[in-house]
Amino acid sequence: MKPVAIGVAAGVAVGAGVAAASRGATLVPWPSKVRQAFPLILGGIAGGSAGLKVGIGASIMAAARGRGPGPVRSVTPVLVGAGLAGGIVAAATYGRGVLLGRMVEESRSLDPGFSTPPTGDCVSGCVGSAVSIAELGREGARFVGTVVAPDDVRFVTERDPVASPIRVFIGVDAADTVQQRVGLAMAELRRTGAFDRGALLVQAPAGSGYANATPVDVVEILTLGNCASVAIGYGLLPSFLSLGKVEMAAQTQRLLLDAIREECAVRASAPRILLYGESLGAKVQEAAVPAGPLDLDHYGVSAALWVGTPGGSTADVFHALCAAESITVDRPDQIPAGFQGPRPRVWFLEHDGDPVVRFRPELLLHRPAWLPTDGARGRNVPDSMSWKPGITWAQALVDTFFATNIKPGDFKSLGHDYRADLGAVVTAAYGLSCDSATAERLDSRLRALEVARAARINGETAG
Repeated sequence: MKPVAIGVAAGVAVGAGVAAASRGATLVPWPSKVRQAFPLILGGIAGGSAGLKVGIGASIMAAARGRGPGPVRSVTPVLVGAGLAGGIVAAATYGRGVLLGRMVEESRSLDPGFSTPPTGDCVSGCVGSAVSIAELGREGARFVGTVVAPDDVRFVTERDPVASPIRVFIGVDAADTVQQRVGLAMAELRRTGAFDRGALLVQAPAGSGYANATPVDVVEILTLGNCASVAIGYGLLPSFLSLGKVEMAAQTQRLLLDAIREECAVRASAPRILLYGESLGAKVQEAAVPAGPLDLDHYGVSAALWVGTPGGSTADVFHALCAAESITVDRPDQIPAGFQGPRPRVWFLEHDGDPVVRFRPELLLHRPAWLPTDGARGRNVPDSMSWKPGITWAQALVDTFFATNIKPGDFKSLGHDYRADLGAVVTAAYGLSCDSATAERLDSRLRALEVARAARINGETAG
């Protein structure tokens, strides 16, 4: 048999096998077209790679036996191939630059419903603020523009608010350096009187600057407005394109926490310091306190909640560091009614079936603990899902792109969507007072607030 035929036969066999094995269950639903194309693409890649290697190997062996010219008869094909590869790389690099540039500009552009400076003086971007509404960027303007209203507090708690909530956001465009951005944040915290409030929530945003307003809504409502929150942006690109900025983002968090600690040290009374990070924001904030409880002690942190932290060995080590005073839950039902001993200071909210949490390089060659061959599996981990070398890694990678499928107000507890869990888990993690009737009203109002935010983002209502 000729080397080419051998290579084709091997490629078809391998490709068909991989394609068939790739049709299994996944952690989250995929669009039908992706579901149909995935086995063909993965099988094609595996088959093409195997066929090429086998064909070249067969050609080399035939040439060694004097039965063929070998895989390369002339240098010309090599040069042509190198030229084509170089052209493709150059075109891809240019296209990537154009695409990223557009994404950055989109993150700078304000939604029509959030383009007007806030009227209250307790948020960044207002007339007396150290930063303009344009410097906040799209995500920052959304964050400061959705402070809960007095009626929200009354509806949920059946009590009058005691103060107007404070929200501080410093966009990455507000200053050139991390130190300057932290300086602006501290100026805003002092201007708004944040250190006179009962609680100060420090949130690490995602790569684009996105700071989830829902956990802040919970704190603002249940403290009757006696709180402040602060977030500092470090980029304008989505999280999966911002992994290279984790260290800079962690430095931002450390400098901010240092400055807050110094400010609180000279005051007769200080707010409770609360930490919150979600997805890449959780990874960033955990990197800012790498010693775990020791760093939390140093900064005087009362409670920390990290949601959907991307998986990997670093996350595993951090979990272990915090084991003595932490709790990990998949959903609110797992929150204990009471605790023997001190209440956990560190809370991890991580869905059993969250691909962002479960994806890691080791999946390529090693069966993960969350896919046992026997025994109970976590919630939303399909019983029919099995581990296959290479294939499960690729499936989990695709899962991460469809892990969050959000419809405003339609809260889900699935994949990387934690909205349905946040009301109860934020309440428990931060030790806020909330009975069952209040919790029902809180959940209802959180959904309504998200729908209202979406309407403003879409230009359906004015700010």
